Amino acid sequence: MKESKYTVTAALPYANGPIHIGHLSGVYLPADIFVRYLRRKNKEVLFICGSDEHGAPIPIQAKKEKTTPKAIVDKYHFLIKDSFTNFGIHFDNYSRTSTVIHHEISTSFFKKLHKEKKIFEKVSEQYYDNEAKQFLADRYISGICPHCKKKEAYGDQCENCGSSLSPEELIDPRSTISGSIPILKKTKHWYLPLNKYQNFLEKWILKDHKKDWKGNVYGQAKSWLDKGLKPRSITRDLNWGVPIPLITTTKKEVREKVLYVWFEAPIGYISSTIEWAKRKKKDWKPYWKNENTKLIQFIGKDNIVFHCIIFPVILKAYNNGYILPYKILANEFLHLEDEKISTSRNWGVWLHEYLKDFPNQQDPLRYILIANMPEKKDNNFNWKDFQRKNNTELVAVFGNFVNRSLTLIQKYNNGIIPNPGILSIMDKHILKKIRKYPENIGKLIESFRFREALVYFMDLARMGNKYLTEEEPWKGFTNQQRLETILYVSFQIVGMLAQLSELFLPYTANKLFKMLRLKTLFWNKIENKEEIICPGHVLGKSTLLFQKITNGSIEKQLRKLGKRTLTL
Repeated sequence: MKESKYTVTAALPYANGPIHIGHLSGVYLPADIFVRYLRRKNKEVLFICGSDEHGAPIPIQAKKEKTTPKAIVDKYHFLIKDSFTNFGIHFDNYSRTSTVIHHEISTSFFKKLHKEKKIFEKVSEQYYDNEAKQFLADRYISGICPHCKKKEAYGDQCENCGSSLSPEELIDPRSTISGSIPILKKTKHWYLPLNKYQNFLEKWILKDHKKDWKGNVYGQAKSWLDKGLKPRSITRDLNWGVPIPLITTTKKEVREKVLYVWFEAPIGYISSTIEWAKRKKKDWKPYWKNENTKLIQFIGKDNIVFHCIIFPVILKAYNNGYILPYKILANEFLHLEDEKISTSRNWGVWLHEYLKDFPNQQDPLRYILIANMPEKKDNNFNWKDFQRKNNTELVAVFGNFVNRSLTLIQKYNNGIIPNPGILSIMDKHILKKIRKYPENIGKLIESFRFREALVYFMDLARMGNKYLTEEEPWKGFTNQQRLETILYVSFQIVGMLAQLSELFLPYTANKLFKMLRLKTLFWNKIENKEEIICPGHVLGKSTLLFQKITNGSIEKQLRKLGKRTLTL
């Protein structure tokens, strides 16, 4: 059997605001760790993402900022793209759904489904704002959520409970444009008959993936199937988006109608891949049409239904050899200071602001977001905890162990890895234990248990600190051989930390590789290598890995949040 390829996609972020810590902890850090691991395993992997630049939130944000939708998507696309790059998340291709190629690919899907009569036209009554003279799609209408009864739920989703909604489900609906009570007015749209694919989805999800999908993903998909699927509109009455191709006799019927964002946006993974392939002069098809390719999708909790129900149906209906997702991964929500993060309410820690306020400190944020990753339930980020974890774990454990080891070897052996000499029972036990770390961390990452993988990784640094504390090599050894053995063992731990830290803390890994004068090894080399750093190896110049986060910098962030609270 051929070696599997991997196509890994990360949810396309909406280009109506910057990236915040909830996005990172929910989608992009898990995807980044997994891709880094696959690459260290020497797997062929393509990492795909891009900005989602259509849908009602974009013109709404444009109205808020008193500008055009085009100006909004240009502003946030580049801000998001630069933020990812500066944070160490590197996609093979980061595209945008406003590209010509995306418009061509997404409309080709619509045309083929229409030609083969796999979608149908229907006239229905939808909400209309008489004052603004326009139909109210998705976020142009709000009301009370029928599930959690929270006010200001949108026509497509409740941000409070995460439920996917349709406008007609809202209680006491109102226009978000004028605030008026909308009327019902007839309009024509095109529908995807999800009900015809009920049996296909039940077999694919409920039988084939009952045991190997995450509980929250499987559970939400199952709840939709249990209710029975209904046809869903795949067009909207908007003037911003991918225009639907002219497929009827009258232009009036398609004027100011666009593809529904959740029809065309997932196709953006494919168009982004094609864009990458054209740039690299490669064939894109093996990444989407080869049965040996595993499609792994990292998404937000509120995107589950679109990736588990709608996108697979689109691929199935298109019937042109596309593979279905092998895994669909969604975390729960990360809160900020015990409140739900919200772009629309400006309540969040924005990545580009963090990078400015904490220059060259990407890894402390990566660390706490992985440590607090909401893998099974909602979790919380607060600034005091961020400070505590940085100072007591990264600085006092990881950084302290590495610094102690480097100081000792410079003082007692001129920065050269010594021969081990005679190993004690404890030394042998530690060296044996070190060699198990790559395999055990690998198993955790393959199971998408990133928090546990980070805890296990940090245990290695704790073990190193404990070893040095118990052996006390700084007390002026008369036995030079024993001192050299302790240094040798310590640097096997330091070397392993360097190799493994690249998965979680890449900027720290780069510092360690320079200090140790090491190169990144493929995973099988780490697993099978008896010595991570060999005797006689000359170390480079040492530097501090981490710096303490001060009370002043934390108070500044809390004041910033306070100002946001006043504007809510």
